[in-house]
Amino acid sequence: MTTPFPFTAVVGQDDLRLALLLNAVSPAVGGVLVRGEKGTAKSTAVRALTALLPEVAVVPGCRFSCDPAAVDPECPDGPHPAGGGTGRPARMVELPVGASEDRLVGALDIERALAEGVKAFEPGLLAQAHRGILYVDEVNLLHDHLVDLLLDAAAMGASYVEREGVSVRHAARFLLVGTMNPEEGELRPQLLDRFGLTVEVAASREPDQRVEVVRRRLAYDDDPDAFAARWAAEEAAVRQRIAAARKLLPQVRLGDAALRQIAATCAAFEVDGMRADIVMARTATALAAWAGRTEVLAEDVRQAALLALPHRRRRNPFDAPGLDEDKLDETLEQYAGEGDDDPDPGSGPDGPGDGGQPAPDGGPQGDGGAAARPEAGEDGQPQASGGTEQSPVRAAEPFRTRALSVPGIGEGVAGRRSRARTEHGRTTGARRPRGALTRLHLAATVQAAAPHQRARGRSGPGLVIRRDDLRQAAREGREGNLVLFVVDASGSMAARQRMSAVKGAVLSLLLDAYQRRDKVGLVTFRGSAAEVALPPTSSVEAAAARLESLPTGGRTPLAAGLLKAHEVLRVERLRDPARRPLVVVVTDGRATGGPEPVALAGRAARLFAAEQVASVVVDCESGPVRLGLAGQLAGELGATAVTLDGLRADAIAGLVKDVQGRRAA
Repeated sequence: MTTPFPFTAVVGQDDLRLALLLNAVSPAVGGVLVRGEKGTAKSTAVRALTALLPEVAVVPGCRFSCDPAAVDPECPDGPHPAGGGTGRPARMVELPVGASEDRLVGALDIERALAEGVKAFEPGLLAQAHRGILYVDEVNLLHDHLVDLLLDAAAMGASYVEREGVSVRHAARFLLVGTMNPEEGELRPQLLDRFGLTVEVAASREPDQRVEVVRRRLAYDDDPDAFAARWAAEEAAVRQRIAAARKLLPQVRLGDAALRQIAATCAAFEVDGMRADIVMARTATALAAWAGRTEVLAEDVRQAALLALPHRRRRNPFDAPGLDEDKLDETLEQYAGEGDDDPDPGSGPDGPGDGGQPAPDGGPQGDGGAAARPEAGEDGQPQASGGTEQSPVRAAEPFRTRALSVPGIGEGVAGRRSRARTEHGRTTGARRPRGALTRLHLAATVQAAAPHQRARGRSGPGLVIRRDDLRQAAREGREGNLVLFVVDASGSMAARQRMSAVKGAVLSLLLDAYQRRDKVGLVTFRGSAAEVALPPTSSVEAAAARLESLPTGGRTPLAAGLLKAHEVLRVERLRDPARRPLVVVVTDGRATGGPEPVALAGRAARLFAAEQVASVVVDCESGPVRLGLAGQLAGELGATAVTLDGLRADAIAGLVKDVQGRRAA
């Protein structure tokens, strides 16, 4: 087994290391979400933490890591005899982003369950992670159905596997640690709230520190064992400090004054629900234990807020995590000294014997990462078509849009936009299983087995089931699509200050794409060419940031924009052939510049029509006299044209049917 990189040898990243250590002292804090750019030792630090954790006492032979001091009466390997347990090292289990549902929760042998009445269960990763760490690298890329299972297990402390009335339950309490790069997309709010703490990490800009990072890494690669031996004393010291903090934790007292500061802080920052208050209380208590104190101070409350609140105060997907430290200090000062300063004995966050968790010595969360709702730039001034480049304008207020979908039934990744054949959703039929059976269609299985019962010598009340009788349920759900925005940024769009409304509409569609778990891309065209402002990505925050800084001006190379979009789709089909595209062209339909611009734009549009690419044209033309050019473009694309006002949810009833009807025709 490869020697892990020593935890204490990680250079810098103080907030990250302390957040992990405090969760090691008491997992009730709720885990850590590590956000940051690639190459910042996120995964290295998490994997190195395991070596510092104390041993776990388990029942010998139990595949579900039952605690001998408090065995699970419903353990599938039970009942367990009374007696002493055995120790084993703490375990960290990694959940791959592309894991199947059976790999996560375990697999039940349906064939044996039906034919023999035997619950043959193979434990999954949740069982392996019980009483340990479940680590998800790139957690923001995890499929929705796996996120749902994680949420259920985290909420109930148990995992349930059910197949057509046959069920298995086992305990699943684990420390959830996730890492992510915000550029690749954000987490669902429900999963985001399940992480107790969050930290932002970034590579140091100090040359000396970067030199030390390279020096240590090269030394480790040359001889991992010798490098680990040089850090053995530091590792042992941290291990002892964790043990001491765990022992001290039940003695830490959280007084009324600190509790009032916690409640006032959560109220001041308008976080949803009460989980933030509880996590802050546990974190502040843990910080005191980590510092070797039995009393929670105001500084512990402040650090707890900086670690527990930034990811909980996001009001929309484009808000960057972070706290206003001046506001935090004012709130803490206002409520300093209020309440009973003589804490009630044993009044830790969970009562006697269950103290809070150590919270990291974290600084404020930066405003890096996700961009706020586009507000940069000055309001543009009216300009004639073909004018010079103008400064970016502010987007209008976003609104709720009606759902746009791709016609037909796809087989792409799980999402919430278009119809698709998936492993989850409503049952629409049955088929023979390809590989392992995961979703049994009971009626179809019985129907397939019934004609053969006499030939198989059936004599008892049960059916004689063979492998060939089994039928997989065919299910229909929803998939995520590639929504490619093709935005006209020419001078004609800048006229009459229309660009503010256009950006507001695109921002609204981006919000919709975020909620429906789509990939998004952005192509813009102006002047004499088109460019890919954002290659297809899962990060709608990145798309919003590019939209914010989008300048306008120049002629309208509509054909170049369409051809560039066609090229983007061609490349994406090679990378992800199962993900179907939806092209949203935002333009007034004008085409200027170059020889025969209108004819060239028509030929480019017919490429999309020939390949039956689902598309919508958002007509941005305004004023009393309208040329209807966007409608003509929609006809050549085989698309539906909708005005900016018609894009609103309360104004375009039936738009989806129009899109589907035109494609079917």
